[in-house]
Amino acid sequence: MRGDPRPAPTRPDLFTRASDPVPEPDAARLLALVERRAGREPVGRILGHREFWTIDLALNPDTLEPRPDTETLVEAVLKALPDRNAPLRLLDLGTGTGCILLALLAELPNATGLGVDLSPGAVAAATANAARNGLAERARFQTGNWGAGLGERFAVVVSNPPYIPSADIAALDPEVREHDPLRALDGGADGLDAYRIIAAQLPDLLPPGGLAGLEVGQGQAADVTGLLAAAGLEPAGVFRDLGGVERCVLGRRRS
Repeated sequence: MRGDPRPAPTRPDLFTRASDPVPEPDAARLLALVERRAGREPVGRILGHREFWTIDLALNPDTLEPRPDTETLVEAVLKALPDRNAPLRLLDLGTGTGCILLALLAELPNATGLGVDLSPGAVAAATANAARNGLAERARFQTGNWGAGLGERFAVVVSNPPYIPSADIAALDPEVREHDPLRALDGGADGLDAYRIIAAQLPDLLPPGGLAGLEVGQGQAADVTGLLAAAGLEPAGVFRDLGGVERCVLGRRRS
């Protein structure tokens, strides 16, 4: 309760003091939270933050709530890097909360990164999340249209772009449809609009041998692999999430 001088209860307190009466203001606050969840608001939105990989991320209405599936991309990229101590330069397109870039930086002590998002609100959230996780000195965020006009090459380019076909949006669970920003969900008629844009930009963003890692929707891995190949990238693996879905596609720019 705001202004309450008492320390917050610990986990053991919840068991040893389980029979203590709950103060009326605290009970009312709890019931209000329960009602929000009963209305299909996600727990992360109610709490205002979400854990991802080894970091904790604040959310706002302009950011997609990070999912465990996206950790598949982080894991795949890390496995593909021969030296985690190298001074790598990373780029995260459509960064949202900054989850992918910040998770990678947390594992790559000498890397630096840039996150780009069309939404100023998402850029503000990602910037705050970098500070929240002690990564502000190695991460920078800016508004932009994917990788257009950056004028720089990166050892690694990652993205979790919108990939849900437009016609499927209405059938999504309310937790997603009503609380995640539409621009972070809608991938166009076949769900591949953003991949076409990103693939066309990769030759200007990656040096020879540079790595691209993209999260994909169910059934899209083959199509996205084809788009990367058409852009001059060699296949570097398709990786499944814990549910067995092909969730991540890697490609390397040919030397």
